[in-house]
Parts: sequence; C-alpha cells; structure tokens
Amino acid sequence: DSVVLGLLLSGSGTLWADGVHHDTVGQDVPETGKGPYLKSEAEIAMRDGILLHTVIYTPRNSSEPLPILLERTPYGANNMYVANMQTRCPALVEDGYILVYQDIRGRYKSGGKYVMMRPARDPGNPKSTDESTDTYDTIDWLIKNVRGNNGKVGLWGTSYDGWLAVLGTIEPHPALGAVIERATPADMFLGDDFHHNGAFRESYGF
Repeated sequence: DSVVLGLLLSGSGTLWADGVHHDTVGQDVPETGKGPYLKSEAEIAMRDGILLHTVIYTPRNSSEPLPILLERTPYGANNMYVANMQTRCPALVEDGYILVYQDIRGRYKSGGKYVMMRPARDPGNPKSTDESTDTYDTIDWLIKNVRGNNGKVGLWGTSYDGWLAVLGTIEPHPALGAVIERATPADMFLGDDFHHNGAFRESYGF
C-alpha cells in the first residue's frame, strides 16, 4: 500500500480559509504527546451547505510539501488515532502523509442525514449530493486550505470505509491520485455482513 501511494502521490498548500470553524487547530496530538503530528479539526462545507466534521493530522517537522491521505468513515473521525496508524500501517507514517479523517453525513459530529450505503445521486439534478460529491468537495477544500500539502490526495479504507473510498471515484477530483480499498462490501444481499445468500443475520443486524 505504501509503495503504491508513494508513487501516485509524490509531487503546495495554504492554511485555513477565512470563516471556517475549527476547534483545535495546532494542538499536539494527545495520544503521542509532543510527537510527530499536530492535530486540527475543521467543519468543511459541502455544496449544499452541510458541514462535515474533519480531523487533520499534520506532520510537525516536514521539510517539503506532503500528499494527503483521506479516510471517510461512519465510525467517528475522532476515534481514528495516529497511534493506531503507527501500529496498523507504520510504513505510511514513516513515509510522511497528512492524515485526514472525516465523519460522513449524519454521523458523530457531521451535519445532515445519515443514509446507510447511500445511493449514487441523479447526475441530471445539479443540486443532488452523494458520497462522491462529498468526497470531491472535501478534497477541494483540503488542497486549498491545509498547509504544506503537495496538491495530491489518496483515498483509503477498509470495509465500509473502503466502500466510501470506491464511491469517491465516481466523480473524482483532479487531485485524487490513488485509491486503496480493502474488504469492501459489494452485494449486501448475497454475501456480506447483513445477509448470507439472502438469509438475514439478526445477530448482526440488531
């Protein structure tokens, strides 16, 4: 994963746009003390005005612009700790990425209504939104407003987060350079967590 992302995302940025609410800009990452990252939080406006809560970890001592690695999740952006990343994917941490986690619509600190496995929007309706448009709008904000980025973004995730990464390719932002999905659901009726060949799993669903 690290090699693929490095090849596609190697390649300049600013800080925060005026008027954007951010709660903890410039704080040391709590779980790493005076470690290698600074933690920031922002509420990023989508094209329909809904604000999505976003947590940004910026390497403290980088001497060159870095790519952004974005994971969108229904499981709580504030639960995605850099300390876990150092265990899960130490090579990615060593390579140096700006790590970004975002609550999708209606989950945790993000606005809007949550729809599980949200269907793709009607492209004939310019006001419609879906996970792909939210990904596009998020990437657009990040490359314009996060200091020290190199204008390249990668999406990644496992399970539901992997499905969200795949959805980000439907209407991809020009800055999107790599996507890695792992254990991504495809047919929820046939062979995934909620149904096994059509049989609903009460123990999982409830």
